[in-house]
Amino acid sequence: MKLDLIQTVAFAGVVLFLGYGIRRMIPPLARYNIPAPVIGGLIVAGLLTWARARGSTPIEFDTTLQSPLMVAFFTSIGFAASLRLLKVGGPQVLVFFAVATVFAIVQNVVGAGMATAMGLHPLFGVLTGSVTLTGGPATGLAFAPLFEASGVPGASTVAVASAMVGIVMGGVIGAPISTRLIERHKLRVAKSSPDYVAPTLATHVMEEQLADEPAKAPAGEDEESFVLLQSVVLILVAMWAGHWVSEWITTETVRLPGYIGAMLVAAVIRNLDDLTGRIKISQRVIDDIGNVALALFIVMALMTLKLWEIAGLALPMLAILAVQVLLIAVICVWPIFPLMGKDYESAVMSGGFCGFMLGTTANAMANMRSLVERYGPAPRAFLVVPMVGAFFIDFTNAVIVTVFVNALK
Repeated sequence: MKLDLIQTVAFAGVVLFLGYGIRRMIPPLARYNIPAPVIGGLIVAGLLTWARARGSTPIEFDTTLQSPLMVAFFTSIGFAASLRLLKVGGPQVLVFFAVATVFAIVQNVVGAGMATAMGLHPLFGVLTGSVTLTGGPATGLAFAPLFEASGVPGASTVAVASAMVGIVMGGVIGAPISTRLIERHKLRVAKSSPDYVAPTLATHVMEEQLADEPAKAPAGEDEESFVLLQSVVLILVAMWAGHWVSEWITTETVRLPGYIGAMLVAAVIRNLDDLTGRIKISQRVIDDIGNVALALFIVMALMTLKLWEIAGLALPMLAILAVQVLLIAVICVWPIFPLMGKDYESAVMSGGFCGFMLGTTANAMANMRSLVERYGPAPRAFLVVPMVGAFFIDFTNAVIVTVFVNALK
C-alpha cells in the first residue's frame, strides 16, 4: 500500500497520538521525557524492519512534506532569537549561553577525535556530539542528510539512537549532580520563602518578559484567528526568503541544512519587530505552530528509519556517548557551578545544564522541578536555563554543526 503526501501526514498524526497513549501507559517513558513522536515513530520503524526481514514491504510513504515541516520548526526557533530577551535575562543568561556554546564545540571536538581514533569518519563523532546531544532528535534528523552525503552511513538512525541515549542520561544524572552540590555545600532555600514562584515554562517566561500588546485584528475579524494567521504567514515568508538566503550562502565548499537561511531571516524579523513594534509577533503562537510541525516531522522521519544500518556502529557510538556523558557531568560541577555563583540557584542550574546539553529542555525542566520540590524555590534558574536551552543554544548549535560539517567532510 502506498500513501500519498496527505495520507502520510494523517498516518503520522495517528502514530503521534499512539505515542502519547503509550507514554501514558508506561510511566518510565514520561519520567525520562522520551518524546511521544519518537515512541510512535520507532514502533512503526520497528514493525517495518521486521516486515522487511520477512521479505515484505506492507506500506510506503510519500515524505514530500517532511522537509517543509522540519524547516517550519527551525524557523520558529529563529523567531525566538531575540536580543532584547538576552538583555532582559541579564548577565547570567549571557554567561550561561556562552558556556553552553563553548561546550557544544567541545562535544564535537571530543566526538570527532574519538571517532578518528576508532577508524571512523570524524563526522560520526560530531553526529554523536552537539548535533544530537545539545540539539536533540530534531537537529540530528535535520542534519542527517548532510552527514550521509559526507560519508556517514545510516546517519538518521545513528542520530535517533544517540539522541535517545542522551535524553535518558540527561534525565538520570542531572538531578543527582545538583543534589550532590546542594548537600556538599549545604545550600538550601526555605520552600515557604515569600519569593517562591512556581516553575515557569520557557515560552511563558518569554511572554512575560516581552509583554507587548498583541496585534489588533481588523474590524469584524476574530482576534485569535488573526494572530494565528499572522504567525503562519510570518513563518511561510521567513521560509520563502530563507530559501534564497541559503542558496546565496551555499557554495561548492560550504553546505548548509535547508533551514539555516529561514532561521536567519526569522531572527532578523524578530529583532526588527522588537525595535519597531510594528508587527507585534506572538512568540507563543509561533512556538505552538513550530511544535506541531516538529512532532509531525519527527514521526515522519522515524517511520522510514533503516534500523538495520547501525548494527556495526553500536559499540563505537556507545563508547563516544559514555565519554560525552562523563564530560557534561564534570562540566556541571566545574565550571558551571562556580561561574553561575556557587550558590543554591547555580546548583539547580547545573542540573538544568546537564538536562539540555545531553537531552532536551524538557529534561532540564524536569531535573530542576524535582530539585525545587525538595529544596525550595530557584526563580533565577527557571529564568536562565529555559532561555538558553529552549531558545538560544539551538540557534548557535546549528551554526557550530554547519562549520564542523564543512570543515570535516
